[in-house]
Amino acid sequence: MTEYPTSQEGPQPVASGGRTDEPGHGTEELGHGKAPLPAAEAVRTHAQPQAADLPRPRATEGAPSASEGAGEPGEPASAPGQGPLPGQSSAPGQGAARVRAGRDEAAAAEAGSARTRDGEAAREAAGLPGATGQAPAFGQAAASGLPSGIGSEATIARREGDRLRFVGAATRRIARGIDLDEIVLGLCRATVPTFSDAILVYLRDPLPVGDERPVGPVVLRLRRTDRLRPIDEFTGAGAAAAAGVAGAMTPDGELDFSQLALVGPQGDLPAAELCEIRPGGALAEVLRGVRPVFGSSAAARAALPELLGADHPVPRGQRAILAPLRGRRRVIGAAVFLRTPERPAFETNDLLVAAQLATHTALGIDKAVLYGREAYIADELQRTMLPDSLPQPTGVRLASRYLPAAETARVGGDWYDAIPLPGSRVALVVGDVMGHSMTSAAIMGQLRTTAQTLAQLDLPPAEVLHHLDEQAQRLGSDRMATCLYAVYDPVSHRITIANAGHPPPVLLHLGGRAEVLRVPPGAPIGVGGVDFEAVELDAPAGATLVLYTDGLVESRLRDVWTGIEQLRERLATTAQLTGLDHPPPLEALCDDILDMLGPGDRDDDIALLAARFDGIAPSDVAYWFLDPEETAPGRARRFARRALARWGLEELEDSLELLVSEVVTNAVRYAERPVTLRLLRTDVLRCEVGDDSPQLPRQRRARDDDEGGRGLFLVNRMARRWGATRLSSGKVVWFELALPAAPGAPERR
Repeated sequence: MTEYPTSQEGPQPVASGGRTDEPGHGTEELGHGKAPLPAAEAVRTHAQPQAADLPRPRATEGAPSASEGAGEPGEPASAPGQGPLPGQSSAPGQGAARVRAGRDEAAAAEAGSARTRDGEAAREAAGLPGATGQAPAFGQAAASGLPSGIGSEATIARREGDRLRFVGAATRRIARGIDLDEIVLGLCRATVPTFSDAILVYLRDPLPVGDERPVGPVVLRLRRTDRLRPIDEFTGAGAAAAAGVAGAMTPDGELDFSQLALVGPQGDLPAAELCEIRPGGALAEVLRGVRPVFGSSAAARAALPELLGADHPVPRGQRAILAPLRGRRRVIGAAVFLRTPERPAFETNDLLVAAQLATHTALGIDKAVLYGREAYIADELQRTMLPDSLPQPTGVRLASRYLPAAETARVGGDWYDAIPLPGSRVALVVGDVMGHSMTSAAIMGQLRTTAQTLAQLDLPPAEVLHHLDEQAQRLGSDRMATCLYAVYDPVSHRITIANAGHPPPVLLHLGGRAEVLRVPPGAPIGVGGVDFEAVELDAPAGATLVLYTDGLVESRLRDVWTGIEQLRERLATTAQLTGLDHPPPLEALCDDILDMLGPGDRDDDIALLAARFDGIAPSDVAYWFLDPEETAPGRARRFARRALARWGLEELEDSLELLVSEVVTNAVRYAERPVTLRLLRTDVLRCEVGDDSPQLPRQRRARDDDEGGRGLFLVNRMARRWGATRLSSGKVVWFELALPAAPGAPERR
């Protein structure tokens, strides 16, 4: 017989189901015991009884033996060393008659085997349990018509072979699941009705992960129940509910749980939903022993009411099996298998089947819990690597989307970012690291952080990509990524783009025309020794720039350039539908772009960033150069008053003059080249003062006898926001003032 190894740990199940006194029991953690013999070896032991326990086949009586010497023709053969039995004649005619009788009995046995095969074929055609090719319904009478427990050696071996085939089919079904619910459902569907008529599965709440040890009492929660037939097929749901447990009793006084009323929204068997395991209790002892036990055993009679609840009836005899579910390190639950009175009770070998099912289910649950924790970590890692929300810089509106490759690969190396820069500019970044693992996400996070740091230095786009390339080489020789870095200036309505092997962006104009921008492709980040080239293009007001990763345009069904053309056509079609005089809404545009994905187009994760260029009108900008001399603060105050008068913001004169005077005075003190002063009127009034000194100002508390040090304190108290940014040629100090609310005036964007 083929041996099927088992990973079950703990003592081997026995018919009595009691607790053993072997060393290893009584440990603090549930489920630690002696390792059992392989289940297949125990099955083989049960499957081959001694010859003295088997009935002698009558069809061979009187038949000649090949090992005996052949006598004269017509002379009957006798057993070696024996003469004719008493009362029998050794006449040739009587010996021939016995031979013919033996042949008739052999023919009758062959006919019975044929009827058995015909019956199996009929059950297979009807889809009943026990059919050939299906897992048999264990515990039923032998197919030869003999009572259960009595049969030939071949019949017993066939039944044990059926058990092994059932265990193989059931464990394969359980192993197919990767989710916790799928594994539990696989156990229920594999055992009902082939092995049992009902099943209840309890799992720890919460389930321990890895080496975690539970803190506090161990609680089991009813995860799922399953049974053969719904209640209305027996007596009707209303009648069963009214009859209760009394109506589920057979005339012999046995419980037929199939007649119990179902409870809950999913039609569960009536059982306790939660069970707290008492240390030293009967249930704790059974779970610590690891092995399945019959419901009729002393240990199970005390453990089952504790698990199922005192009000839940339990079938009598060997019609219930309590099987602990032991994972890699500890017991994580229990399964209860039940049979109705109209079906034969469980046999001793069924404990081995229950042990195999419990072991594979517990190991699968461990796998599902570990996978769930890994998926949670991947989700959290991906979420923290991407921006929680996009900034709202002046003159541009932003929208974004991110889609993982699949539910089973929730983490990847795609990212996007929008970084505010000095001078009301904004840097738009999108990149893609090779791979779909947490390693790719970690590398992506490092590159994204590096890009943010380089952007704050106000480096040109080509220089940013050059430093990213050096950083990727420091991370490893195989750390490669594509990236596109663009800087938009709302004042000049220009955009500067540098590319490192990334798909080109698409620009949707206000009139509905969509074009693929021609930017140098460049080499991917991490190659090393490659120069990056930047181009400067027009960014008219009302246009929309779409940045994306290759997962949007490339798949098994299309190449990247076909996907880019489809994206361009999609944008043009969307603009035509929304009208040529106004651009489509950004959020709806992102959703419409993702709708172009077909069933086979999700081979890679997708990052999408859309930027709507509003710009800043030249009439809302005032710009001056101031020589670093003592008269510069006074000139700055006069320029600021003129700009406020032109914009009708005289209410802000006092505040703006005071703050401009303080900031310009500090810049003139350290500057060697002309100081720049710029005022921007958008939804706020923004003032920017630049100089060539790289030292950033820091707010400090001035002492009572200090002559200076109070300028930034005033800026911090009076301005809506303020800050200082270091540039490649110096620094910029800026602050914002809220605009006065004009009655009846529309809100400025």
